Amino acid sequence: MLQVKVVTPPSVEPITLTEAKLHCKVDLTTDDDLITALIIAAREEIERLTWRALVTQTLELILADWPGASAIELPRAPLQSITSVKYKDKDGNETTWPGANYLASTDSVPGVLALAWNASWPSVDLYPVEPIRIRFVAGYGLAASVPQSLKQACLLLVAHWYEAREAGGDTVAEKSGIPFGVEALIRSYRHEVMR
Repeated sequence: MLQVKVVTPPSVEPITLTEAKLHCKVDLTTDDDLITALIIAAREEIERLTWRALVTQTLELILADWPGASAIELPRAPLQSITSVKYKDKDGNETTWPGANYLASTDSVPGVLALAWNASWPSVDLYPVEPIRIRFVAGYGLAASVPQSLKQACLLLVAHWYEAREAGGDTVAEKSGIPFGVEALIRSYRHEVMR
């Protein structure tokens, strides 16, 4: 199972409170905190379902070992850059692996960290727990760059949760727990990553 940690969360959300309130047909300010929380939760759920980062954020992929292949797929496309690759030896000494040893493929989905020409993975006995940490930046940029279908999926999910907040989610449209409209909007993004 992939272990991905958010190091620096997004500074903005893909949709604003104003957009969400307009979509939910809410004029009151008393539910602003609730709707703001739903916006964050909707973004996180869409990111979980699509394995994408909607707006720029810094993430860390934690690995137990180096791969047998010459590349590592980095979850949460689109990849913007790789910040660092660090690993611990069996004694717990941390080393930053030089950037000259790897390349970032930012056009592929998901993004890829690939070995540079004539480079190989470090050959040391690794620390027994979470020895490899790859820090990277992912996301479409700011909210204006997020694809409209993913923004719309966030709006639909916020509205669904806002309307069903008292029902505890009993009004779910399909067994995955996600309304059909949201599923339809994110379908192509899920297939790209889950190919």
